[in-house]
Amino acid sequence: MSTKLDIFSDPVCPWCYIGKARLDRALEQRPDHPFVIEWHPYMLNPTMPPEGMDRREYLQAKFGPPEEVARVHVPIAEACAELGLPLALEKMERNPSTLNAHRLIHWAGLEGRQSAVVSALFRANFAEGRDIGDSEVLLDIAEKSGLDRAMIERLLDSDADVAETRQRDAEIRERGLRGVPGFLLGRQYVLTGAQPVETWLDLIDQISAASA
Repeated sequence: MSTKLDIFSDPVCPWCYIGKARLDRALEQRPDHPFVIEWHPYMLNPTMPPEGMDRREYLQAKFGPPEEVARVHVPIAEACAELGLPLALEKMERNPSTLNAHRLIHWAGLEGRQSAVVSALFRANFAEGRDIGDSEVLLDIAEKSGLDRAMIERLLDSDADVAETRQRDAEIRERGLRGVPGFLLGRQYVLTGAQPVETWLDLIDQISAASA
C-alpha cells in the first residue's frame, strides 16, 4: 500500500539538498518503500528580484560579516562531507530567484520527471555553482531530464503558473510552515528539517509493518 510523501523544498536551500540526499540513501536501502513523492514550492526568498543578487552581498546582508557567513556554512559543509555530497560554495556567485525553478519542477511533475529535475537543480546549484535563475541553465536541466526544451522555453517566456506557484508558496506559509525541508507524510504527519537516514528507515519499516 502506497503512502503519499509531500515535500516542501527550495533548490537553493542547503538543508533541502542534504535532506533529499539522506532520504535518497534510505530509499536505496528500502527499494520496496511505500512512498509516492511529490515536490511542492517553498521560496526562501519570495521577493528576490528575477535577476537574483550577488551572493556575497546577499549573505552578508542576511548573516553579517564574513566570519559569521563562514560559521553558518560549517555545519552544512560537515553534513555534505559526511554524505559525500559535492559542495562548491566558491563557485556560487549569485543568489538566484527560484520562481522559475519551481515552475519547472511543477511542469516536470506533469511529465513524471520531478525527481530527475529536482536532483538536477540541486546538483547545478550546489555541486556546479550554476545560476538556476538563468533560463538557459533551466532549459539545459529540462532537456537533460527528458523534457521538451522548446516547450519549456515557451512556458518560461510566458506567465504560465507564475501566480499559482506564488499562491502555493503563500498557502503553505499560512498553514504554518516556517522553514524547509518540510515533509507531509500520508497527509497527516509533518516532519521538518533534514531528517537522518535512520529516521526514514524507521518510518518505512513502521509503515510496511502496519500494512503487512
